[in-house]
Amino acid sequence: MKSIAIALISTLLSFSGPVMAIEPRSICPAVLEAEINAIALDPKFSRSRWGILIESLDSGQVLYSLDSERFFLPASTIKLLTTVASMETLGPDFRIRTSVYSSGNGNVYIVGRGDPTITNTELESLAQQLRDRGISQIDTLVAKDGYFPGMTVNPNWEWEDVQAGYGAPVNSLILHQNSLDLKLWPTENVGQPLRVTWVRPEQGIGWQVDNQTRTVSTTEPEFVAIGRSFTEPIIRVSGQLHIGAEPENVFAAVINPGQNFLDGFKTILSQQEISVNRGILANYSQGSEPEVAWVESPPLSELVRTLNMQSNNVFAEAIVRTLGVQRRSSDAASSGLNMIAEVLDNLGVSRSGYVLRDGSGLSRHNLATPEVLVETLRVMWNSPHWEIYQDAIPVAGVSGTLERRFQDTPAQGRVWAKTGTMRGMSSLAGYVKSESYSPLAFAIIVNQSNLSTQELREAIDRIVVVLTGLQSCD
Repeated sequence: MKSIAIALISTLLSFSGPVMAIEPRSICPAVLEAEINAIALDPKFSRSRWGILIESLDSGQVLYSLDSERFFLPASTIKLLTTVASMETLGPDFRIRTSVYSSGNGNVYIVGRGDPTITNTELESLAQQLRDRGISQIDTLVAKDGYFPGMTVNPNWEWEDVQAGYGAPVNSLILHQNSLDLKLWPTENVGQPLRVTWVRPEQGIGWQVDNQTRTVSTTEPEFVAIGRSFTEPIIRVSGQLHIGAEPENVFAAVINPGQNFLDGFKTILSQQEISVNRGILANYSQGSEPEVAWVESPPLSELVRTLNMQSNNVFAEAIVRTLGVQRRSSDAASSGLNMIAEVLDNLGVSRSGYVLRDGSGLSRHNLATPEVLVETLRVMWNSPHWEIYQDAIPVAGVSGTLERRFQDTPAQGRVWAKTGTMRGMSSLAGYVKSESYSPLAFAIIVNQSNLSTQELREAIDRIVVVLTGLQSCD
């Protein structure tokens, strides 16, 4: 039997839900240590590792520290570093351009530079621009990939991750975030398989779906997973959804992203009545042909907002490579990580406090201390880009990955923070703004735990709620 990698989308879909309502309670800084210790040092966490740092942004005073100088697996909180470096280097108005060139002899060249936002809408715009220039027939459509030198898949990522949409390859021609998008629908009878449909039916051509799902009663847990064969065009979906529940989207990574882009563009051109005799992939090179069509990404300020709000790995890795490609290097990803380190050096963020193996936090080889996360947060608090940076971070109980956390708690609307989650760990780093105390920067990480994601998040959320109750007690 051929091997199939399975990537868990969510162990329990309800994990993203809110913690129980917590009543507001005022506390003095003098008792903060005891309050946090009562949560983090609970016996059920005896086999888990906590790293915590809480500082006043006004005075720089450390209000609480627990192993804050030690390394932890940070997961997606590492995106805070990527965001800082991109804003400082590229600027909030930077855009990524995708160009179409034509020599007038029947050959058309499309050159991608890593825009992660391209969908059929942008391809339709390119096709319409070609029509407007009188181009109705293309002899050879050449898709130039390779603007980002180096590997499209990070070698430090886990096998199960690279099969899922959140671990999709990152090249310079990205279409629909290089993912295969499916939707799972509960049926009307318990015990029946979920109905599986393709979000974009054209993506399903040539794929076989191995459906191992079922519809369950509302008393059973919900979870879904998706995997992809290493050697054959087989997608496997498993899991269960409640009868009567809303459909659930699942995403698998495309196998050949450059070809996926080329095929998608050919389809759009055909729909626009532009015939293509043949299409080929080619390595990136700077040609001399005139530009006849182009599209641009939204400004970087919007890209980093999507990156952090959705914890989008494809956006993060595309930005890392965009940083790196500005230097002549055989590996844009490695060069981009080096640039992040240099920018953080210039900002006074200690290089000894982190080890970067990617810019998204998906690699389990990343390391960071709570200290370095708080240093980064403090730097941006005083940055000219502060308002843009703040706007890109999820708000407790309101937006992004925190939309369904902290609802009906004192933290709702008063905490801006980046989440991080992997099996056996959870993290949260950001800001607390209180009416009765100075603003805080915090980083909370729990690693090496045998507890569920829900239990880890609930403990972290309880600590953050405690911080919202701080008041001066002089």
